[in-house]
Amino acid sequence: MPKINVLVFPAGEVNSIELHDALSTCVNIELFGASSVDRHGEYVFKNYISGLPMISSPDFINKFNELLSEKNIDVVFPTHDTVAKFFADNRDKINAKIICGDSLTSDICRDKKKTYELFKDETFCPKVYNSITQYPLFIKPREGQGSVGAKLIKSEKDIPSNIVFNDYVICEYLEGKEYTVDCLTDKDGTLRVVSPRSRERVMAGITVGGKIEPLTDEIKNIAEKINSKLNFLGLWWFQIKQDKNENFKLLEISTRCAGTMALTRARGINLPLLSVYTAMGYDISISPNDYNVKMDSTLIRRYKIDYNYDTVYFDFDDTLIINNKIHLPSIRFLYQCKNQGKKIILLTKHKADLTKDMLKYCISPDLFDTIINIGENEEKTKYVFPQGAIFIDNAYQERAKIREKFKIPVFDADGIEFLLDWKT
Repeated sequence: MPKINVLVFPAGEVNSIELHDALSTCVNIELFGASSVDRHGEYVFKNYISGLPMISSPDFINKFNELLSEKNIDVVFPTHDTVAKFFADNRDKINAKIICGDSLTSDICRDKKKTYELFKDETFCPKVYNSITQYPLFIKPREGQGSVGAKLIKSEKDIPSNIVFNDYVICEYLEGKEYTVDCLTDKDGTLRVVSPRSRERVMAGITVGGKIEPLTDEIKNIAEKINSKLNFLGLWWFQIKQDKNENFKLLEISTRCAGTMALTRARGINLPLLSVYTAMGYDISISPNDYNVKMDSTLIRRYKIDYNYDTVYFDFDDTLIINNKIHLPSIRFLYQCKNQGKKIILLTKHKADLTKDMLKYCISPDLFDTIINIGENEEKTKYVFPQGAIFIDNAYQERAKIREKFKIPVFDADGIEFLLDWKT
């Protein structure tokens, strides 16, 4: 199979990171990220392009097509609902395959009022009201995501004074369990994946805690009905929530990747990769792992340091080996340096047989360009050549001497996270 060039746009949000993680290690995918506004993508995507116009700009399509041509892009993933709708509406003007529904589908998915109108005769459609005449009710913007602007109305005092009701939908209040259901539609329009997951802990509208849930006939029927009335290509998802009788009602549908599709990927179903193959016209096969998955997430910090180095001085005891175990961030960093062609010098005061102890931990001496094992009373400053170097050692006194004498960056073992490069 020839290599497929895939572009994620915009490439700075949570769901773009999931697309990166799902696709960056696939040997037949060359992955690119691009954005109009730089956010987190530049810390993650090896091939990152900044400075594209906003989609509202008159020259966006021309500039975007220039990028597609320059990078030989085959497939584009839009990561925002508005961008997905724009791409769907202009599909014939964009010189790549787009992973999203067609124009009508994207239009309906972007507007919850249109969504509910399409499914008004289905039992899973929530009750929708023209005005607030009873309580409790739930209001949410017709166009929106991440629960922004959504509000539970328990009494008249909860109604925002400046609300324009035509921009909102007014729905019955649903108090039960809430699920997101990851789906995939193949090139022939056949629904191939229906994977429910719970939304047990939510932050800023994004699921940060949840688990894979059983696929019931009720959920499967909702997915099939949605798929029969709309035209998807590749991945999509919908959200449902139980009413007081524990019947699921539809909240929204989206044609873009969801950040927590990682839960479905954890079952062995890589929806982004399957979507690329679908867009390219390939037949796909799906074989999930037979186990349950639970997930919890928190913020991950990534760093860029404005210091270029080509040589790393690294300690052994309590830096590479901590509490008689290999320190995983350390070994990852050393192999990162190896991949980047940096020189690695092991500079240690190890008292026992160093070669024997390295092999005990399955660490090859060949990982290092130079190994220097000095006496306990010797100064490490004698062995450091500071040009383009950094120094990593758990001992504060060693770091202080190096920093004072050479004015180069020094790091304790906890500081290795500041040096990790996540771009793949």
